[in-house]
Amino acid sequence: MARLFGTDGVRGVAGRDLTAELAMDLSVAAAHVLGDAGAFAATGRRPVAVVGRDPRASGEFLEAAVVAGLAASGVDVLRLGVLPTPAVAHLTAALGADLGVMLSASHNPAPDNGIKFLARGGFKLSDAVEDEIERRLGEEWSFPVGSGVGRVRDAYGEADRYISHVLTTMNAGLDGLHVVVDCAHGAAHMVAPEALVRAGARVEAIGARPDGLNINDGHGSTHLDKLCQVVVSRGADLGVAYDGDADRCLAVDHTGAIIDGDQIMAVLAAALHGDGLLAKDTVVATVMSNLGFKLAMRGAGITVVETAVGDRYVLERMKADGFNLGGEQSGHVIMLDHATTGDGLLTSLQLLGVVAKSGVPLKELASIMTSLPQILINVKDVDKGKAAAPELLAAVATAEAELGETGRVLIRPSGTEPMIRVMVEAASEEHATMVANRLADVVRKVCV
Repeated sequence: MARLFGTDGVRGVAGRDLTAELAMDLSVAAAHVLGDAGAFAATGRRPVAVVGRDPRASGEFLEAAVVAGLAASGVDVLRLGVLPTPAVAHLTAALGADLGVMLSASHNPAPDNGIKFLARGGFKLSDAVEDEIERRLGEEWSFPVGSGVGRVRDAYGEADRYISHVLTTMNAGLDGLHVVVDCAHGAAHMVAPEALVRAGARVEAIGARPDGLNINDGHGSTHLDKLCQVVVSRGADLGVAYDGDADRCLAVDHTGAIIDGDQIMAVLAAALHGDGLLAKDTVVATVMSNLGFKLAMRGAGITVVETAVGDRYVLERMKADGFNLGGEQSGHVIMLDHATTGDGLLTSLQLLGVVAKSGVPLKELASIMTSLPQILINVKDVDKGKAAAPELLAAVATAEAELGETGRVLIRPSGTEPMIRVMVEAASEEHATMVANRLADVVRKVCV
C-alpha cells in the first residue's frame, strides 16, 4: 500500500479521501504515539492537544472528528479555531501542549483538506513518527471512561498570544509603510492585517473574506495577479501574499514585480549578516533555489547549504547544524530564532522591517540577486529508477561543462510519479531551453 502520509501530513479530497472516520482514527493513533496517554496515568495529568484549522468548510466536520478521537483517547483538547499553521505550531510550544493538530491543505483548492500533526515544541514530525502513527491505525485500544476521558474547551483568544509573539521579533516599526496584504481567503485573514496594523503599517487587505469555499481562489501566494494590480493602482509601497494556511509568503514591489522566496531569503540573509545575527554566516536552501541566489550570497560573504526539496529537510539541517535562516523558492522561510516552521506572517514582518529600517524600497533591496532563467521539463512515463544511468550522467556532465559557473543542471526523479524532472539554469532563456530539451531527449532514450 502507498504511504498515507505525504510530504506535509495526510491530504486528499475531504469526504472522499479524507473522511471523518479516517480523521478520527488518525487522531486516536496520534494520541497514543504523541500523547502517550498511558504514560500520564501515574502523574494524574492528562496529555493536552491544541487543534487549529483553516476556513475550509470541510474543516468543521474534520475538526469535530479529530477532537472526538483525541478526547475519547484521554487527551484534553484546546480548540484554537481558524489560525495559520505556524500559529498552531507556536501555541503547541507556548501552551506546553503534548501535540498539535492543524487541518489544512495549504495552497490546494477548497475541496481538499489535510491533517498535520506536530510534536511537543511545535515541530513537524519525522518520517519515522508518521510511519508509527500509520502503523497503529485501527489498533485495538482500551479507551478511558468517566473522569478519564479528555475535556474540550475553546481557546480562540490564544490568537492574540501568537500575534504578540511575532510582533516581539521586530526591531523596527512599520510607521509610514503602505502595505497591501493578500490573505488568500485563508487562515491568516484575521491575524495578518491585525499584526501589520499593530506594527504601524497602513494596511489594505484583500482576500480576507473567507466563506469556506473560496480559499486560494484567485488570491494568495499562488495567484499574485490581483495583488500586483492593487499594489500599483493604490500606489502602495509593496504587497505581501500568504497561502491558505499562511506558512509561506511571497511579495510584490511597488512596480508590481514579484519577489519570490529566494529573493526574500536573500534580503533577510543580508540584513541578518549585516547585523551579525546570521548564525555561522550561513543560509539553508533547497536544490531548487535559483543559482542567482547562490551567486548573490557568495558575493555577500554568506555560505549556502543545500538540502533536498521540502521545508522539512531545510528545518532538519538547520536544527542539526545550528543555522537560523533557511527556506524555499516557494516562500517557505524558516527563522528558527523565532519559529519552529515556515511562517508567512513572521516572514512578511521581518521583510517589511528591513524595508522600514533601511529606508530602501523593496525593489532595490531585492536587486541583491539576479534570478537566472530556469527551465523545468517534466519527462513523464519513464523509469525514474534509471535517473543515474551512465549515459544520462555523461550528458549531464557535458551540459555542466558547457554552462560553467553561469549555469546549473538538476536531474530529479519524482517521488510519486513515473517521471524525471530536468531543470536547467543558464545566462539566457534560449540557452537554458536548448540544454533542457537536449537532456530531456536523453532521458526519453535512456530511461525506458
